Amino acid sequence: MTRAFNFSAGPAALPEEVLRQAQAEMLEWNGVGASIVEISHRSADFMAVAAQAEADLRTLVGIPDDYAVLFLGGGATTQQALVPLNFASPGQRVDYVVTGHWGKTAVRQAKPYVDVNIAADGGAGGFRDIPPVSQWRLSRDAAYVHVTANETIHGIEFRDMPDVGNVPLVADFSSSIASEPIDVSRYGVIYAGAQKNLGPVGIAVVIIRRDLLERAGQPRADIFDYRSHAARDSMLNTPPTWNWYMAGLMFKWMLAQGGVEAFAKLSQAKSALVYDAIDGSGGFYRNDVAAAVRSRMNIPFFLASEELDARFVSEAKKAGLLALKGHKAVGGIRASLYNAVPLEAAQALVAFMADFQKRNG
Repeated sequence: MTRAFNFSAGPAALPEEVLRQAQAEMLEWNGVGASIVEISHRSADFMAVAAQAEADLRTLVGIPDDYAVLFLGGGATTQQALVPLNFASPGQRVDYVVTGHWGKTAVRQAKPYVDVNIAADGGAGGFRDIPPVSQWRLSRDAAYVHVTANETIHGIEFRDMPDVGNVPLVADFSSSIASEPIDVSRYGVIYAGAQKNLGPVGIAVVIIRRDLLERAGQPRADIFDYRSHAARDSMLNTPPTWNWYMAGLMFKWMLAQGGVEAFAKLSQAKSALVYDAIDGSGGFYRNDVAAAVRSRMNIPFFLASEELDARFVSEAKKAGLLALKGHKAVGGIRASLYNAVPLEAAQALVAFMADFQKRNG
């Protein structure tokens, strides 16, 4: 078997070491005589897995004790709808900073429940930059301010998260969580779909400052209430146990690799290789994002024509470089460089880019 280098934006690459451990434990886990996916989520065995996963995530990301950690089914889009239900009153003003596709999606998810104020919107410039904070139109009485830490499709990342005062800051960290140190205490809520940096698709992590759980929010079913999930250690209903177990393996792997400090250095090295190849191509490759907010995780770039884009993707796949086609919303090429993508993958991509330019430039 030969594993290719996988640049998928999500579901994304997982470390071979983690996959092999999961493979070895699939039929019979931890001496219990059954697979981890066959035992009760409320059994002592699985509860220990869940507790260890939370402890490891707290260590990995640096989550203080006054924050609750939830492991919930679904992904970030589900959380985009649950955030206004849990933290804003019906029709209350909330502020959204829109820096790309997923910021726009978050707005759509919130609009049925709250009065959405678009505090800033990079759409007029094609989502190539983040509007200056001095131009943000923040509300004094907002329930919260929502940002997307890294825009997976447009390749924009907040490199220095701004201060929004006493209003809780809510951030979608799906595609950049655990890729560098962050000060969790600056945020009211952090949420992330696991399928990029934390594990497989189908589970999300939500980190909530505990005092925010005291907010009444809006009328909602128990299953949509963060308070109920927190009170029951994310066991209010049957959780996606396999995904939770896999995420736990990922947390242990990341800690063993040196934690977020090590991945910050690796992410910088990988992204610098690819951006240098783009910028040094004499215009053969093009990335339109302002240099100060270029994403380390997702690098979109373009060639001279859609035909050349398609040829690049096809030939790259034959060369063992997978999932480089850009998102349909923007086209072009996209290389996602999440934590499980090794430096060798970025080196192989850069070598292919040079060869492709030589043959087609």
